Amino acid sequence: MSETKLNLSPKKPTHFSLYFSIPVLSWALYDFANTIFSSNITTIFFPFYLSDVVGTTKQMEQIASTLISYTNAIVAIFLVLLSPLFGVWMDQTGRKKKYLVPFALISIICTIFMGVFASFTFSGTAFQLPLSIVLVIIFFSIAKFFYQSSLIFYDPMMSDIGTNEELPLLSGFGVAVGYLGTILGLTVYPIAGKNYGLAFLLSGLLFLIFSLPIMVFYKEKPAQSQTGKIGMLKGYKEIYHTFKEAKKLKGILLFMFAYFFFNDAIATTIAMMAPYTKTVFGFSNKSFISLYLVATLFSIVGSFIFGYITKMAGTKRAVFFVSWLLIVALSIAVFSTSASFFWISGALYGISLGAMWVTTRTMIIELTPEKKRGQIFGLFAFSGKISAVIGPLLYGTITLVLADYGAIASRAALGSLLLLVMIGMVILLKVPYKKMG
Repeated sequence: MSETKLNLSPKKPTHFSLYFSIPVLSWALYDFANTIFSSNITTIFFPFYLSDVVGTTKQMEQIASTLISYTNAIVAIFLVLLSPLFGVWMDQTGRKKKYLVPFALISIICTIFMGVFASFTFSGTAFQLPLSIVLVIIFFSIAKFFYQSSLIFYDPMMSDIGTNEELPLLSGFGVAVGYLGTILGLTVYPIAGKNYGLAFLLSGLLFLIFSLPIMVFYKEKPAQSQTGKIGMLKGYKEIYHTFKEAKKLKGILLFMFAYFFFNDAIATTIAMMAPYTKTVFGFSNKSFISLYLVATLFSIVGSFIFGYITKMAGTKRAVFFVSWLLIVALSIAVFSTSASFFWISGALYGISLGAMWVTTRTMIIELTPEKKRGQIFGLFAFSGKISAVIGPLLYGTITLVLADYGAIASRAALGSLLLLVMIGMVILLKVPYKKMG
């Protein structure tokens, strides 16, 4: 009589059970939460607020654009200076949640304080602006800095909740949940309207509510901390060492420079989209919210379709095609005289935004040996932080210098981003590449 052998090995979880396990769901909901901050505060309500309270004339509209762009640039400078230190903290201690939670809470608290100071008028001025406006700008800067810094600890958490085979699924799930956060965040506008104090407050509360799962339920895996002091210079030494290693990899540095210019144009457009549509085309807040929703939906479409285009045409061609889409989108925004054309621009920009990350991330992987991908992705992330300084400074300086010319200043500032994309395309052509598969 033969024995029946029982298979006692654990079954692999289905995609459904993987996504809705407590560790994965609590992790993904933080993407949902911080995307609400990114879209509601950085892209929508903070630019709305400054455009309305500062931009009382055509000239002051350009000054408002300068304030928005310079504020974003200053935050980016501090991120460039301090993010290597935060990376060292994580490497030395092996802890991620320990730092993510206080960073997220500081960002949330500062967002709520933005609501408080936007709701009241204080006597006195600073930097020739009413004190309440200055305080909102200061608390926005702190909130954005700690929001961005929390992502340094958040993104690597993915490796703690899934196997190497599951990481692409988890990454896609996190992105999809983040887009849902964008859509939910837009519901603040029908409630708050132009009551920016209430809009900041509600956005901060939504950020808090959907951050609670990772704060309460996420259990960090114990990690063995390294001995020795945590020095800030170590982070910069690691970046320098990675840069030297990248020089040995054929094509990766050239592609990093191309990516620098692409990311520069995209990040600046995201930050300045709201004041541009208002200044140049006279969009109301409601119209911009609708436009932003359309761009978000097309971003989802773009990220999905370009996965297939990349597979069929090759990554380098796909990146080049996305760059052309970005040029067309920006050109329509710069040169069109009808607001109806800007909807076409917004849709094309949404596609290029979703597709750019899909294609560039794939190309980084293809150009980099597996054992060096972590280092190279870190170098690209650092490059992205630097580019987030240059673009806003360029945009803000143009609107400041040409403020007397009204909307022409905004068109010229956005037009400068076309040059950045073109430079990136020229560099991309020089990247050696052989289609995989």
